[in-house]
Amino acid sequence: MAVSNESTVEVVSIHQQMFNLVLNEKTITKYVVAMLMPLFFIYVNGVMLFALGSKRVFKESPRYILFAHMLFTDSVHLLFSSMLYCFALVLLKVIMAGCAFIVFVSGTTFFIAPLNLAVMSLERYVAICFPLRHAKIATQKRTYLAIILIWCISSINVVFDVLFGVVMDRHFLTSQVFCTRERIFIKPWQLDVYYGFNTFYFVSVTLIIVFTYICIMITARSVSSNKGSATKAYRTVLLHFIQLCLGLTAFLYSIIERAAAMLGSTTLFLDLRYLNYLFILVLPRCLSPLAYGLRDEALRPLFIYYFYYGKGKIRPAVNVH
Repeated sequence: MAVSNESTVEVVSIHQQMFNLVLNEKTITKYVVAMLMPLFFIYVNGVMLFALGSKRVFKESPRYILFAHMLFTDSVHLLFSSMLYCFALVLLKVIMAGCAFIVFVSGTTFFIAPLNLAVMSLERYVAICFPLRHAKIATQKRTYLAIILIWCISSINVVFDVLFGVVMDRHFLTSQVFCTRERIFIKPWQLDVYYGFNTFYFVSVTLIIVFTYICIMITARSVSSNKGSATKAYRTVLLHFIQLCLGLTAFLYSIIERAAAMLGSTTLFLDLRYLNYLFILVLPRCLSPLAYGLRDEALRPLFIYYFYYGKGKIRPAVNVH
């Protein structure tokens, strides 16, 4: 997440001054928990991905292709965000080229999540509002093209910042830094561009999800023959909106960390930083795909079956609507 370079130096300075003094058994336990939580949910996402890959019908449905893509990108984001947190925790300096790669993956996957939700909402909108044309519009080929477009749009901002840094400073990629997103910025106006991009990006996604929800709700009330499917669809889109709100909480991370750094108490700063990371960055990413997957009637029994290593239960049949 982006903050000013001065704020980053302030955070690193406070962390560096007294880190060795607060490194005790309690602190180590807290950070072990902070590392194990994302790893556990990466495993959960992996089980869901395996369940999706176990049935051909999931591989052919645009809805489940997009959901599998969300699981994959959220898992990658959790992994690389945890790496950045570990680097900050031990004050590890890395070569800018490596930092740029980590920031690229973490930043891109962060922006992919809401765009993916928008496309999933549009797919449900087409399925309910244009059921006769759904098979022609929402094809596998177009779904994969949409995923490629999502990656391109999500990576624009980070790629621009890295290329700008390389052009302006030939030693940009060889310098050693404390790896954070804001270290990619070399000019103050890049921060303004970053915030502007974020605002436009999330406002656009929110409008798309709200539009699809309203259209599906209107269709559900006007077409009585398909009311059950439409009700499920607008509940799904409502869930997408809730997931988007959970994703937006990540923008509070840098604000909270900067405020904590200005309090002057290193112990309080480290405690707030820990809670900030756990409940603002990690938990929303963990709960979002889990809630979506467990409410799916076709995927839930398969997920439970594989989560327990296929023991004690007969492998359930799959009925995808």
